[in-house]
Amino acid sequence: MPILHWLTRDQDITAARTVPYRLLEEVPDLGYGDCDVGNMLIQGDNLDALKALLPFYAGQVKCIFIDPPYNTMSAFEHYDDNLEHSQWLAMMWPRLELLRELLSEDGSIWISIDDNEGHYLKIIMDEIFGRRNFVDTIIWEKADSPRNSARQFSSDHDYIFLYSKTDEWQPNKLPRTEEANSIYVNPDNDKRGAWLPGDPYANKPYSKGTYTITGPTGRTFSPPPGRFWRIAEERLWELDKEGRIWWGPEGSARPSIKRYLSEVSDLVPRTLWSKTDVGSNRTSKNEMRLLFPGTVSFGTPKPEALIQRAIHISTGPGDIVLDSFLGSGTTAAVAQKMGRRYIGIEMGDHAITHCVPRLKKVIDGEQGGISKAVGWQGGGGFRFYRLGPPVFEADGAIRRDIRFPVLAAHVWFSETGAPWPGPAESPFLGVHDGRGYALLYNGILGERRPNGGNVLTRPVLALLREAIQRQAPGFAGPLTVYGERSALSTAALAADSITFKQTPYDVKARR
Repeated sequence: MPILHWLTRDQDITAARTVPYRLLEEVPDLGYGDCDVGNMLIQGDNLDALKALLPFYAGQVKCIFIDPPYNTMSAFEHYDDNLEHSQWLAMMWPRLELLRELLSEDGSIWISIDDNEGHYLKIIMDEIFGRRNFVDTIIWEKADSPRNSARQFSSDHDYIFLYSKTDEWQPNKLPRTEEANSIYVNPDNDKRGAWLPGDPYANKPYSKGTYTITGPTGRTFSPPPGRFWRIAEERLWELDKEGRIWWGPEGSARPSIKRYLSEVSDLVPRTLWSKTDVGSNRTSKNEMRLLFPGTVSFGTPKPEALIQRAIHISTGPGDIVLDSFLGSGTTAAVAQKMGRRYIGIEMGDHAITHCVPRLKKVIDGEQGGISKAVGWQGGGGFRFYRLGPPVFEADGAIRRDIRFPVLAAHVWFSETGAPWPGPAESPFLGVHDGRGYALLYNGILGERRPNGGNVLTRPVLALLREAIQRQAPGFAGPLTVYGERSALSTAALAADSITFKQTPYDVKARR
């Protein structure tokens, strides 16, 4: 397979491996609503954030929709879109690698792009995701009217590249529209309802499809040279008795097999998405003006209906949607309204100035965008996170300034998939699905020696059992303990139903 070469390719294709691993530190004051529903808004560099998400979400994200900088050689207010070509490729490669690791086996990734980098993006996507996993290129009609000030052509569209994790991926069909249904009629008052005359000819040779038939008026019909009827003669007369063959209003037309509206399925997605169906740039800007009246809104949002269609095709209720170039927060807002979980990552200040207030309005039940179409009435919530410092020193040791609650939240989430409820002053983190979890770190048991209380010994285990009884009286189930070292033998651990995991090795993001 041909590959794309650029100045820094050799170092860029290994960059994801060298990204320092950071923990996610919650900022409770910026969260909103029901914080336990699993939605995350992260402020920080998306490369670091994607690496930090791996222990929690590797292989679990059903849909990734990103709208990265287009590299259009023009300055945007909220980010620098004027990157030199090789820098743009250097930015995208490691992020795409991490996004692929986060994607579930039945997941898909959608990338909005234009002609400035689209053809180069296609080549590196083929290499990272596999050419066989390229699904299609969607054409989105973004413009409402021609731009007569354009030097050569007025660009009317953007692309959305769609790739799957495996070549067995199947899209959800789209609901039928009034326009699609309008071509079905009922000129003969068929009790089965509106219908459409179907092609009577087969797409390939059919041994029983070479007969000649006589219609109600005595006119005879045979398939054209090289063509075949699609059904056998006996079956055609059976359908005719049932009123499922149409001979025209006078009974003298070529027979057609009726295809009833009540029997057709939803629509297979098509690759041309019109502004009428999913909105345009003007639609999205109007949506932002309604959300933030009287202020300068984000300059390059996508309309909610566009994101809605992608999420509908690729996910079901409760699935995880991720956008690592969150921008104004559209993907998160639409996922919330559609009953999906979401992870949104945004580096700029508008994570706070745009994303947080927008998602608060969604939770409070705002009625813009797709709200009425999906019956949105509000609800849900999200947690807000920032990236902490790198967790590990060059030698693999955990940094001394990593606080116990931060590491405890990471351990709990990586083991249970749920946010840690606390409390921060106890080494016993809690019970989940019948198993207890504990962390011996940073002198949590009160020892003042450098490694005091971080080694699992008999005295430390006794103190830990006391903490367990205070928080979960009567709990005697299996226990997972994280610590620097265990002084108990393998047999002793097994006798006490203890699984010991060593820090820092068992809390790293493994790739």
